[in-house]
Amino acid sequence: MTKKKGPKHYQKLCQRFPEVMTAIENLGTTVRGAGPLDKKTSELIQLGVAASAQSVGSVHSHCRRALQAGATEEELQHTLLLLVSTIGFPKVAAALAWTEEIIQESKKD
Repeated sequence: MTKKKGPKHYQKLCQRFPEVMTAIENLGTTVRGAGPLDKKTSELIQLGVAASAQSVGSVHSHCRRALQAGATEEELQHTLLLLVSTIGFPKVAAALAWTEEIIQESKKD
């Protein structure tokens, strides 16, 4: 397996469990291609789920991917604000802060 990009923990998982990580990546690719949703919409949905799970790493990852797919800062924020009545303001506020980290990082590039 070639060296993967991403957080160090992800890279370590790829080195330690290459077959498993390849299968996970292939599953994601297959699922994304199995329906009519575009990449940006898919990433925004996954961002919302990551926020509800309070997974900082997943919020960061799907925020980056959504930006790469053409999502705007406003779309990212609206995606998370839609969750207020479902997961509560504290979780949304945390996810907005994690998203802001990636937005600021992307502005430096």
